Amino acid sequence: MSAAATQKLPTYVWEPTTDFLAAHYGLARESIVRFDVNTSPLAPDLRDVLAGSFDPPLCEYPPSDYASLVAAAAASYDVTPEEVLPTAGADEALDLTARAYLREGSVAVVATPTYAMYRIVSEQRGARVAAVPRLGPESGFRLDIRALAEAARGAQLVWLCEPNNPSGAFEPPERIGELLAALESGAVRDRREAPIVAVDEAYSEFVGRTVLPLRCDYSRLVVIRTLSKAHALAGIRVGFAIARPETLAPILSFRAPASVGTVSAALATASLTRPELAADNVARITAQRKRLADELSAIGWRPYPSQANFILVRFTSPGSAASAGDALLRKGLVPRTFGLDHPLADCLRLTVRSAEENDRLIDAARGFPA
Repeated sequence: MSAAATQKLPTYVWEPTTDFLAAHYGLARESIVRFDVNTSPLAPDLRDVLAGSFDPPLCEYPPSDYASLVAAAAASYDVTPEEVLPTAGADEALDLTARAYLREGSVAVVATPTYAMYRIVSEQRGARVAAVPRLGPESGFRLDIRALAEAARGAQLVWLCEPNNPSGAFEPPERIGELLAALESGAVRDRREAPIVAVDEAYSEFVGRTVLPLRCDYSRLVVIRTLSKAHALAGIRVGFAIARPETLAPILSFRAPASVGTVSAALATASLTRPELAADNVARITAQRKRLADELSAIGWRPYPSQANFILVRFTSPGSAASAGDALLRKGLVPRTFGLDHPLADCLRLTVRSAEENDRLIDAARGFPA
């Protein structure tokens, strides 16, 4: 890639820190509630792991095979250990997949609107991003399977997010299977290699379904999982790329040594081997998601159905969404907003939090019509 091109590489813009927001709005730090980052309000109780000793000790590097973590993930996701690659959060898995399968001049297909990192990691590799809009809100933001299959002709990589961020919509695995079949058929017809299809399942536990079984029929499927959402461990930065060994091998070749720390690996292993922790968290958030959506609907806000740990709310105009977002911020309640050029500019995305925190949001929302 040329020097001129590298100067224009896209970067992910992080949300302002809680300290910054507290200072900017003149609020106490403890009054700030993050409704914008899709994290869980309560961390799992893994104090016993932190209180114990680590093997190997912290003065040594983690084991290169992460055998305990891989075994726990393989059992949890019902795959073989040879199909699991631990990564420093799902974002590293996204980056490694792009590095393995994209080159300058490649084409990556993205179903939009969706998580910005797919475009970013693709363009950082010099690839051209072909954006395929999802069907409108009246269709539940479903995938346009035909348009995706057409755009993927000659593409090297297709990015999907299921359930999707930021819409909260979920495409059943059978529909993803239809897309994979169309891609395989098109590749055979055109005498070319089928594209890699990377499905980000960060919120999969909230629907209890996965596309992982489809890898048996479509060898070029990569599924990306994380412990940041249902497992409520965003701070430890552990994710996984899961694929058939021959598809995983190029991804593995780009991973830096020991990218997952010893403490993170131990906490992740413990959480995966105690599935009741994530299950309880999902149950709490799912109940609060329904309550939050019902309460917001009752006061005139318009939430879309969601299958994740957040709710997308539409307003009458981008100006109304921006005004509501600013009013919430001034009360210490931080929503996810979208730029004026974004297809969801007239929306706010709201993370589902604890009952008490959600009550603060509901009370604040009563003063702002949608």
